Amino acid sequence: MRIISGEKKGIQLKAVPGLNTRPTTDKVKESIFNMIGPYFDGGLGLDLFAGSGSLGLEGLSRGLEKVVFIDRDRDAIHTIKYNIERLGYTEQSEVFRNEAERALKAVSKRELQFSCIFLDPPYRLQKLVSLLEKIEENNLLKQNGIIMCEHGSEVELPESVGTLVCSRKEVYGVTAVTIYRTQGFNDEEE
Repeated sequence: MRIISGEKKGIQLKAVPGLNTRPTTDKVKESIFNMIGPYFDGGLGLDLFAGSGSLGLEGLSRGLEKVVFIDRDRDAIHTIKYNIERLGYTEQSEVFRNEAERALKAVSKRELQFSCIFLDPPYRLQKLVSLLEKIEENNLLKQNGIIMCEHGSEVELPESVGTLVCSRKEVYGVTAVTIYRTQGFNDEEE
């Protein structure tokens, strides 16, 4: 597992010890960023279910200004902090140990809005639709923002959740990636 592109390209990342965390493969990660970027001109990211922090760190390497990393697992939090320090992103990162729903409430109270949200929950605990509803209800996504959902390929997510509209879906073996944007977003505007 490594940073694929950007200013920290090629740096290896530490994985979360044990079998409770399923890291996003480099191939899938590269495909994700080709769909949503591949590079950013600043912006705030949210890496929910962050695991090793791989997705948020890739976002920072590719130009996100700051990323909030959230995971409930103690080992994951230690790994995220290690990887952040290794890459020199301490000033551009916030790390919190929390449940996903509670974390969304907390960032909502801070009135944060994100350019890019990474949702990669454990495949056996998929609650993506309710998380998307909470993100939409609390106005956590900026107008031209992107939500990336990584999930099991057998999971069918809806075409829309409130004002969030599915703009793309790709399947990579047992893994699928679904991208949501705010309604009315036009890819040609980029």
